[in-house]
Amino acid sequence: MKVKIIFNNDTKNENLHTGWGGSFLVDGKILFDTGENGAYLTENMDNLGVNLDEISAVVISHDHWDHTGGLWQLLKNKEGLRVYACPNMSDEFKNKVKTLKGVLEEVNGISEISKNIFLTGEIAGEYKGEYLAEQALIAKSDKGVSIITGCAHPGIIKMVDEVKNNFPQNDIYAVLGGFHLLHHSKELIEGIVEEFKLKGVKKAGPTHCSGHAAEEIFKVKYNGDFLTARTGSEIEI
Repeated sequence: MKVKIIFNNDTKNENLHTGWGGSFLVDGKILFDTGENGAYLTENMDNLGVNLDEISAVVISHDHWDHTGGLWQLLKNKEGLRVYACPNMSDEFKNKVKTLKGVLEEVNGISEISKNIFLTGEIAGEYKGEYLAEQALIAKSDKGVSIITGCAHPGIIKMVDEVKNNFPQNDIYAVLGGFHLLHHSKELIEGIVEEFKLKGVKKAGPTHCSGHAAEEIFKVKYNGDFLTARTGSEIEI
């Protein structure tokens, strides 16, 4: 199964937009998050040969502008697009999806939304002292299960544990996305890397809000098993 990075904070291709937030196309048909800007997202899709008609659903990890920003343009371009959200995302978000004639699906618990593609359902997180609902995507292949996160506000270890508890017979092949470690200490980040290793995570790809320090520490510790998630790149999971 392949993951194509549609939007992220860096790229080697000068024809692609970069910025804050992320967007990952899973198995050519499920879009996980939409980055900060609709024009950036759709232009990147065009430049990468991604046809919106072939996308069956969009998953939104959590209700922050840098993950929902491109969604509104997609809904304007494709009426009836299915959008998977957490039950406790804001009414403003839900109403906007419905106003733009998207089909809103609120996910409770582990749910298979396409063959071998699952969502964790809502996991409790916190942002600036307030409750924040967030979900992750799980892709299952012959390599094991891989996890794609938006920002991991609930805690990246908590989210990995949620997947391990629900897929006890499967190894965790890769964890990719935002780990929310931007302002964390070197010691804490190194502790998280060790936790990854102890939990058997084979490959790691921190990006977005993970921060440069975390990316460098993971890169050293994971060496050849580090995943570089640049806009326009493709990762086999």
